Amino acid sequence: MIRVLVVDDEELVREALRHILAAEDGISVSVCDSPGALAAVRHTAPDVVLLDIVMPEPDGLTLLAAIRDLPEPPAVAMLTTFDVHDQLELALRGGASGFLLKNSASALLSQAVRVLAAGGVVCTPPGSQAVISRHLTTQPAPGLDTHPDLDSGELSLARLTQREREVLTLLAIGLPNADIADQLRIGVTTVKTHIAVLKRKLRARNRVALATLAQRAGMT
Repeated sequence: MIRVLVVDDEELVREALRHILAAEDGISVSVCDSPGALAAVRHTAPDVVLLDIVMPEPDGLTLLAAIRDLPEPPAVAMLTTFDVHDQLELALRGGASGFLLKNSASALLSQAVRVLAAGGVVCTPPGSQAVISRHLTTQPAPGLDTHPDLDSGELSLARLTQREREVLTLLAIGLPNADIADQLRIGVTTVKTHIAVLKRKLRARNRVALATLAQRAGMT
């Protein structure tokens, strides 16, 4: 059972998302507003948190930081509209596993929750195009430390093995670990090991950073 917590300051949105996700097999849903979010995360131990990025205090970015500081944080995807691209970039840098538009189709929403629970990354269009494009053209990858071998922002992936490149490419298109393992006919534990090595070699804090690196390098 995938445990989901929806955090939004609008009751109508909370209940709509609860209704959509609770209708799916294998998903249980809790909802709360911003002030009760951190307590709800501790109490319900969700696998996935869908977190509104624009809320009264504490706002979404503040809550994201607090959730990511927990000993075993859940995957967090930001719920958003079309006009908060700057905040989305900050969320990606803060460890969010992507973002979902509030008007996403029901099937897309439930699939995104399953991807997030499996360790994947989700970015629903068209908002993702603007944000990712900005990262690829003007920003270092979220979570990427400056490296002296990088020349004019171009990424050198020569240090990667062929299998690491394969894992990175599949990760960048949003596949969760289990699907990467199936595609490459290796174990899930082996995939996790490759991802840990990729993070170390490329100085990336999270999967979003790795995915952005791969996209910038033309691997997807």
